[in-house]
Amino acid sequence: MTSVQDAKAPAGEVVLEAIGLTKHFPVRRRLRQLFTREQNAVHAVDDVNLTLRRGQVVALVGESGSGKSTVARLLAQLYPRTGGDIRLHGETTKVKGGSAFRSYAARVQMIFQDPFASLNPVHTIRYHLSRSLKIHHNAGKTDEDLENALRDLLTRVSLTPPERYLDKFPHELSGGQRQRVAIARALGANPEALLADEPVSMLDVSIRLGVLNLLRDLKERLNLAILYITHDIASARYFADETLVMYAGRMVEGGDSETVTQTPAHPYTRLLIDSAPDPDRLAGDVNALEEDRGNGEPPSLIRPPSGCRFHPRCPMAMNRCTTDLPVRLEIGDKPGHWAACWLYDEATVAASTPGEAVAK
Repeated sequence: MTSVQDAKAPAGEVVLEAIGLTKHFPVRRRLRQLFTREQNAVHAVDDVNLTLRRGQVVALVGESGSGKSTVARLLAQLYPRTGGDIRLHGETTKVKGGSAFRSYAARVQMIFQDPFASLNPVHTIRYHLSRSLKIHHNAGKTDEDLENALRDLLTRVSLTPPERYLDKFPHELSGGQRQRVAIARALGANPEALLADEPVSMLDVSIRLGVLNLLRDLKERLNLAILYITHDIASARYFADETLVMYAGRMVEGGDSETVTQTPAHPYTRLLIDSAPDPDRLAGDVNALEEDRGNGEPPSLIRPPSGCRFHPRCPMAMNRCTTDLPVRLEIGDKPGHWAACWLYDEATVAASTPGEAVAK
């Protein structure tokens, strides 16, 4: 299997890149718009940049509706992109179907959020895994080769003995076992990159850690590049090497996971961390700024706010935040730590006082 080939590839090699990735979904016109040129669109993803490397995990964090899953589907080429570029080993890729898509899917596989929905309930586990192996030409030449490949896949995901699971249907397995089968199906293609779209959010809390440990073990043994999508920033710190924070279709902060989670720079990242349960946080030990942080709802992505999209909810918003789109600014505490926030622009800080709230 190509795991041997993957093991020879250097760790840290760039596998998949997104450069200026953009996706707008057109909105159906209303009757009064039929005779005008107005065409609204949902700005689901705007100007997203990320890099997946062998042997590393990149976490994409944000609340529901921020565009995380859309990014994964764009990278898997399940959605056509509106703009930007996707590069596999430095080469631009744009596939729509047929053999080109099958060749791309053999190298970039996706793990969906709900394992029960992603597995056909009328087919056995043997069928699901055999189909993956056969489509990607990893089933061998004989029935014995296929059986050995099936056993190997289930053993990789710690479903042992394999004979116990091969002839079962998805409804006969627990949620954690179904997700392990979904991971095994993805591994049947011998991919170089895994796009895990909230792979543990549908599972009981008691078994989430086991699935994350499995993915980390596979990353190390098979030298995989993994994109881990989650709304739980605490699990990103545990599992990922790099964390990117996304809000309303745009990236707002990035850096190594320890730095982003322990010394967050963007007000939205601080909101995510503060919203996570913390038994050490005393109820009365909250200042006024923290009490006001994050009030309000996420903006409409049909007509997103001008400037920084977080400014209507940000207690640190300045006048410039309402008009100018923030650029990536280096924080300076650790290499590679950046935030798209005018609080860290020297000229803005000199001209305005942080915390001078804009009239809402």
